[in-house]
Amino acid sequence: MELDLLSAGFVSALFAIVLIDLVLAGDNALIIGLVARNLPKNTQRKVIFWGTFGAIAVRAVMATLVVYILDLPGFMLAGGLALVWIARKLLTPEEDAAANHAIKAPATSFAGALRTIVVADAVMGVDNVLAIGGAATGSILLIVLGLAISVPIIVWGSQLVIRLVDRFPSVVLLGGAVLAWTGYSMVVREPLLASWFAIHPSTKLVAVILFFSISLVPWYTARLSAETKPLVTLLPAVLVWLLGVEIAASVWKLKADYLLATRSGEYILEAVRWLGWLPLAAAWLWLRERLIQRRQPVARG
Repeated sequence: MELDLLSAGFVSALFAIVLIDLVLAGDNALIIGLVARNLPKNTQRKVIFWGTFGAIAVRAVMATLVVYILDLPGFMLAGGLALVWIARKLLTPEEDAAANHAIKAPATSFAGALRTIVVADAVMGVDNVLAIGGAATGSILLIVLGLAISVPIIVWGSQLVIRLVDRFPSVVLLGGAVLAWTGYSMVVREPLLASWFAIHPSTKLVAVILFFSISLVPWYTARLSAETKPLVTLLPAVLVWLLGVEIAASVWKLKADYLLATRSGEYILEAVRWLGWLPLAAAWLWLRERLIQRRQPVARG
């Protein structure tokens, strides 16, 4: 349905699109600014320009393909997991980059920065395209205007983020948290999983903590003492264990709740859920300590 120019419906839809852009385009500006923060000043300008161009190009393509993309099984799941990887990449300290080949530090080259930005835009642009498409009520002109309005918001927002990171480095943590939350929200909306999460609402809390703990690992690893570093592995592992027990209970049609348990198998399942991870954690800590002790003589030599 096309709306008449300057009609009340057109103006109200345009106003809604501006608000949507202010809220959702900010995510893209945040990511572009964080990715470009370690680049030389002249390269930052190019990354902001081409990153913004890439964001708009990706959204323009997605605006026409989004209906088909969302029908692909597993698309939201894959996108959510991709955002976790990007969050870890953004938060990895520069000094760890040489030792960590799987997840590199914030981009230090134009090509690397642009690649990260385009991937993030492709994943995070889904919500923006859906929101603008809904507000536009089928008007191609409004969709085009919505994409055009995104440009100055992303450009100015990216420059603001770079200045803020220079002054307050902890702003990087906000970017990782935004990505973690967006990744979680995409996974729980995945059509293959949405009904399961609806039946097991308590698992959403476990899942969101899991997404945040995995995404923010590089940030808090750099700030933990040697004695508390095992938490980096133990916390996500325990959360995965709890989710695994919930999945097993649904497959075996058992109630994973002590108060609702009626069969011996359900009581056993509850014991496994809350206590089963303890011997595994103890064994892992013992093995980790032994490996550290073996490396120490080599380090002294």
